Amino acid sequence: MSDDKNKDKKPAKKAAPAATLEANGDSIQLSEKAGATSNIALGVGIVGLGAALAAGGGLMGKQFQHSYLTAYMWALSISVGGIWWVTLQHLFGSRASVVMRRVGEIIGASVWVMVLLALPILAPIFMHSDVLYPWVSHEYMASNHVLESKAGYFGTGFFALRMVAYFVSWIVISKFWLKKSLAQDKTKGDVGRYKKLQANAAPAMIVFALTVTFCAMDFLMTLDPIWFSTIFGVYYFATCVLTFHSVLAITLMWLQKTGHLQKSVTIEHYHDVGKMMFAFTAFWTYIGFSQFMLLWYANIPEETHWFHDRMVGTWLNASLILTAIHFVIPFFGMMSRSMKRNKGPLRFWAFYVLAVCWFDMYWLIAPNLHKEGMLIGASDIAALVGMAGMVAFAIITGAKKVTLIATGEPRLARALAFENI
Repeated sequence: MSDDKNKDKKPAKKAAPAATLEANGDSIQLSEKAGATSNIALGVGIVGLGAALAAGGGLMGKQFQHSYLTAYMWALSISVGGIWWVTLQHLFGSRASVVMRRVGEIIGASVWVMVLLALPILAPIFMHSDVLYPWVSHEYMASNHVLESKAGYFGTGFFALRMVAYFVSWIVISKFWLKKSLAQDKTKGDVGRYKKLQANAAPAMIVFALTVTFCAMDFLMTLDPIWFSTIFGVYYFATCVLTFHSVLAITLMWLQKTGHLQKSVTIEHYHDVGKMMFAFTAFWTYIGFSQFMLLWYANIPEETHWFHDRMVGTWLNASLILTAIHFVIPFFGMMSRSMKRNKGPLRFWAFYVLAVCWFDMYWLIAPNLHKEGMLIGASDIAALVGMAGMVAFAIITGAKKVTLIATGEPRLARALAFENI
């Protein structure tokens, strides 16, 4: 988030207490009416995932597994992006984001539901079925000499160990930030406490970088065990940042529509969110093109075949469409200052980015099943709707338990008065 470091050198003002915020007519506690939305979200999630299960041929159906993985990686990017964002705010000591940070902490802490939702993906692996990942089959691993050097990495035991490492790391980091932030609320402006949090941000960011990189490799890149890319983790990270900021904007607007944070979160804060969405649209393009150019130019069969699969039949059209809707259109659409400072357009682009990021996940995963061409079916849409419902359920449920602003943050008063230059 943008910040004025020179101004930040001034002595920190004492945080505005919760009572003061509420006295000014700002609601910082989720109302029962808004909280009841979580039940609707849960219902949508269950029905959507159930429909995907039926349309995709059941748990062991190839169509269901690919549809589910597409939606899952899209949803996972939201909570993982939240963990990164909160860690980043502490790392750089940002004051502009303080009024939004609790919402970011809630989104990051929703990663717990992704642990449960990972079970349908992991079940076939531990049942020794190659319905999704071909490396589960011993015959497949023995069929190609290229895979011999990777045999040590593949295996259900080591795979399970890595999954535990990823999810435990994310849960610990997200719970740590939220717990310390809530404890800070009771101290009302303890400067030393937030400096200690800043000191923990650097090692947390290193852990985050490693876990997200290898998670992207395990869940996505190993769909084609022969192919590899050293930049793939960064490619997925770009999606995490985009989806998180989109959900952050949508969540803040929903909270304000239901009567919360109406004075605390201003157009200046939305402006910062919009800038991050715009910036990482360009970043995603840079990483995506770099990955394509370097692998295609090297012309190594083990690397180029992955892109070749996405350049034949209707997959070529899908690749061109992805380039247009993920870069060209949003780049020019989100460039203007007025877009970032107007809730209507910003809301549109937030939903747009979420839809495009799902299509990006589809483009990464579906060619492994539909090599003849793009085919978006009922199972794909149902899985997306169901996963969106589950994410919304986890976020709203988390919001019920805490105040929506970190009232003990010593920089809160300055965050409330923040203005973009």
